[in-house]
Amino acid sequence: MSTVEILVIAVALAMDALAVSIGIGTSGGARGFRPIFRLAFHFGLFQALMPVLGWAAGTAFAHAIAAVDHWVALGLLTFVGLRMIRSGLSPDGSRERPDPSRGWALLALSVAVSIDAFAVGLSLAMLQVRIVYPSIVIGVVTGALSWLGLAVGHQLGRHFGARMEVAGGLLLIAIGVRILLEHLAE
Repeated sequence: MSTVEILVIAVALAMDALAVSIGIGTSGGARGFRPIFRLAFHFGLFQALMPVLGWAAGTAFAHAIAAVDHWVALGLLTFVGLRMIRSGLSPDGSRERPDPSRGWALLALSVAVSIDAFAVGLSLAMLQVRIVYPSIVIGVVTGALSWLGLAVGHQLGRHFGARMEVAGGLLLIAIGVRILLEHLAE
């Protein structure tokens, strides 16, 4: 598999993380270098690890995961999206925004944006591709695009305020629904 093919796969896998990052950035919940670094790092890390897990899992285990992965992604993204919408609609302008770069929210988002990478890892195993290089490329590309998405989302949130937080929450839910519909259409 060529480097160009691996980059195309990496960018395709990173699109969910990019969209989620834009949504999180609009909420203003992840401000400053550390929260942005944590989100981008974890999105990249999970995106790098999932192909390795898929590659190692084999076909028997993958079929069990494939039956529910889209529902898990929908549930996690909807949970975080509804929290963002509630926060955006809150009449209290000085409310404390939850930090999605910590705890369960970070874990839920990281898993939700990287579930498809598990299936890619399984596919790479079937093609007898060594997994280390593609996994590193996928992780780095996802981390970089997540960082970019957080920065873009932050600028949108500053200019458009709470409306963008609601839009970001709706975007997360829409991504979850898209993932579900794609899997149901297969």
